[in-house]
Amino acid sequence: MSFSFLQRGSLPEHARQLVLTSEWPSLALEGLVTGIDNVRHDVFLSPKFVETARQHIFKLIARHGSVEDLVADERPTVRTPGRPQQAPRQSETAEFKRQLTELHLTSLNRAKIESNVSLDLLFRLATLKFQRTELLHQFAQVLDRCRARLKLYEGPRHSGTNRPLETRERLAAFQINKKTILRRAGQDLFVILREAEKESLGRTRRSLFGDTAAASYELFLNRLVFLEDGQDNLLNAEHYVMLGTYDRDRDRFQTMREIAAQFLKSLEVVPDMDDPLVDGMLNVPENAHELMAGGTPDDSSKAQKAILNAWVELLERENVMASVIASYEVVPLLAQYSPPINPQQLKNALISRDERKRVETLLEEHGKLSPSNLHAAVKKVEGCRPAERGKLAGRFFADLTRYHRDLRRMETVVGAMENVNVLATDRFRELSAVNNTLYEFLLTEEQKPTEEKVVHHVVLKADIRESTTLTRTLLEKGLNPASYFSLNFYDPINKLLPKYEAKKVFIEGDALILALFENDGEPALGVAQTCVLAKEIIQVVTAYNELSLEAGLPSLELGIGISYQDSAPMYLMDGNKKIMISKALNESDRLSSCSKGMRRLLEDRELLFNVFSFKTVDDEDTGGNPDEFLWRYNIGGIHINAAAFQKLCSEISLQAFDVQVPMIWNKTAVRVYAGMVPLSQGSFHQIVIREGRVAHVDARDFSLKQITDSYYYEVCTHPKIYKAIESVMNLAAVR
Repeated sequence: MSFSFLQRGSLPEHARQLVLTSEWPSLALEGLVTGIDNVRHDVFLSPKFVETARQHIFKLIARHGSVEDLVADERPTVRTPGRPQQAPRQSETAEFKRQLTELHLTSLNRAKIESNVSLDLLFRLATLKFQRTELLHQFAQVLDRCRARLKLYEGPRHSGTNRPLETRERLAAFQINKKTILRRAGQDLFVILREAEKESLGRTRRSLFGDTAAASYELFLNRLVFLEDGQDNLLNAEHYVMLGTYDRDRDRFQTMREIAAQFLKSLEVVPDMDDPLVDGMLNVPENAHELMAGGTPDDSSKAQKAILNAWVELLERENVMASVIASYEVVPLLAQYSPPINPQQLKNALISRDERKRVETLLEEHGKLSPSNLHAAVKKVEGCRPAERGKLAGRFFADLTRYHRDLRRMETVVGAMENVNVLATDRFRELSAVNNTLYEFLLTEEQKPTEEKVVHHVVLKADIRESTTLTRTLLEKGLNPASYFSLNFYDPINKLLPKYEAKKVFIEGDALILALFENDGEPALGVAQTCVLAKEIIQVVTAYNELSLEAGLPSLELGIGISYQDSAPMYLMDGNKKIMISKALNESDRLSSCSKGMRRLLEDRELLFNVFSFKTVDDEDTGGNPDEFLWRYNIGGIHINAAAFQKLCSEISLQAFDVQVPMIWNKTAVRVYAGMVPLSQGSFHQIVIREGRVAHVDARDFSLKQITDSYYYEVCTHPKIYKAIESVMNLAAVR
């Protein structure tokens, strides 16, 4: 198919004004061992999930095949013709979704523990391969159950009734509509996966891994992956564009791809039609908008208008423009005419007189189907004006590239599934396990209980400022300090502890020490969750302070210190009571402290941060331990040690930002790190960590000498910081 454009200025010159990109989908599994066949990776999925999935898919197929009554275990009831079948019970769908989500989260946490995202990709491939296989298997199961019911109806008990004939007709329709039934069931599975991804899986993955392997995960959120061959007329019509499937059709996928390749070559954006760059460019739907604005370029964009006109002319010369128009005009007709009319036959009837006569004959045979809407669509196709033809041509190029991309992504996923062996028998499971080649993904209730072994711990100390003065003030007013501290501090914090599985280590009148422990083999999010707990403590106390001020009572001021230790704590016994021994206890005490001199100097300043560290002596005068000579300020702040920050960087994905904010001496750029912490039940909490540098000041007048290279870290609590980060992230997303 050769062609030449009418002279309208150089199309390659127009194309060079635009920015086009390429994409080649790929999916690699790295750092994994091969299984018992020395070729594929062995995966064993939760037996409980497998059984739930099989039942769910069985019921989906029975529902979409309108044979639920034929496969029911109880005595079959008379089916009312035309009455819509009920969807699977909500509890059944919800349970399947719950188990699917739990397995995905388990896989993500395991991948995080082993620092290998390929583990989670392997799990995704395995569950997808299992579901694709079960669609075919459960279709066969439903068919066998229907045949058994038909055999029952053909017995003497039902002789003289029309049940055998009706059942044979329904069974024949079920078999004829196999592709449609599998497509509908597959799309239901896709919707459940997409919802789980949107509700919790995507945010959890980004929280743990950031954008690592983001392109690989996009391959799975693809409607085509649940189709056997990636082609379905009705799905294409609804979500892409309905291309031809008959050998005689001019708009078959391969033909349209070839035309698109020639078009790109004419723009000189690819060197040759067979160049891999063609595939890469057709895999990026954004290129369609860049080239021709989806068929509606602005009047100011001469390049896009020229390219769109050239594309329309090419479609006209290749005699496919009518098919393009028909592919969109046929969509509203499908619900009325298909079935019984084949979608492709219906589309061709809009542009072929002979095909239209055949369709009209079929409609007459079915009696109730009026051809009036068909005739109206024919007039729309024949009377399509040039402006509308341009819009449809541009839309078609965009839809073609979206389908091209998703088809290539589906092919990549299906190819990667060939490297996965989903084990179905206990014998193979045991053989693979004994050879240490098995990747097993089980629900929580199926996992063997293991002895809890603490490997890391985090200590949080919350210290109340000026507690002696606060107590005296309350007593002078004739109030009870004990009940005040209990209602405004201890009781609200106690309600938070179960959420984070935090343990009380020590409690006294003006301080509370908590610990979070990380056990071997469990998700290691101790620091991240402690930071969220500390932030919630500050927020709770702030809320209670507002109520106290309204009631004329004094407010509480806290300082929180968090220290991480890369080991288990030690204990000594005081009778039956265990007493923790840990370096983190002492360090959290220092981090939560506040120098009185610093409090007087900074308490009246309007600052967005609550933690600062200063030094007043030179390093050579510290005797080797400069930390002991630091002046600290911590009012309403959360101070974490460097080890905790480093651990946090390994727990969740942190994104660095530089924000301009007022500081003590001037307005300057401050480095902060933002990330999302996954909590229980699919909830998330954002935290922002400020990386501060110790300031060397003159002790006499608090003048700044220099900013040192020593760092300290603060969990930010001021809402303005979070709003600033949100604005920056939204701006980046728009760009």
